[in-house]
Amino acid sequence: MHYIQVKDLTFYYDDEPVLEDVSYEVNPGEFVILTGENGAAKSTLIKATLGLLKPTKGEVLIADKNAEGNQISIGYIPQQVASFNAGFPSTVLELVRSGRYSRGRWFKRLTQKDHQHVQRALESVDMWNMRNKKIGELSGGQKQRISLARIFATDPDLFILDEPTTGMDEQSRKEFYRLLRHNAHVHNKGILMITHDHEDIKEYADRQIRLVRKEDSQWRCFHMNS
Repeated sequence: MHYIQVKDLTFYYDDEPVLEDVSYEVNPGEFVILTGENGAAKSTLIKATLGLLKPTKGEVLIADKNAEGNQISIGYIPQQVASFNAGFPSTVLELVRSGRYSRGRWFKRLTQKDHQHVQRALESVDMWNMRNKKIGELSGGQKQRISLARIFATDPDLFILDEPTTGMDEQSRKEFYRLLRHNAHVHNKGILMITHDHEDIKEYADRQIRLVRKEDSQWRCFHMNS
């Protein structure tokens, strides 16, 4: 089965062509990276896939069931998502814990498993030692990391991440990539991540999808490297 299946997607900004005849898929159990030069419309492709932008033509299918036959859940982190202001009242731990109250569990107590999941999520982005800090006290990069941790805490079936490692050092990036690969291979998650061409990610990803410029055209076309 496919969690994402895009066929012949074309997208225009006003009258300007941006993407042309793009086709790709993401399946449960695989970690896929989406790369391309700056301005190659990677974020635009993700937004068109999610329905946040309307394609000019083409077909976008996102599964309504996960691999186990239950309703699929999607965790999406856009680029530079963190915009909490200085007066945001929650602590890091409270915000990430809120990710465990999804799917109708708002009035249930968190279990020991929930607490362990939250701790692992914060450790995965190197923010466990900041768990008691107020959100408004954090830097922009730290806010980005706890936004990622909250997505991990929700435990979605499909992760869609737009350059989530911005601001991370090399060691932190590698730990993050290992976590994504573990989620894909062990927990059967589907993962699509926009990234720069970091050489250190290639040993962790299952597949690379690259947006490239079509010759003699301003349109971007799609090329896949297995």
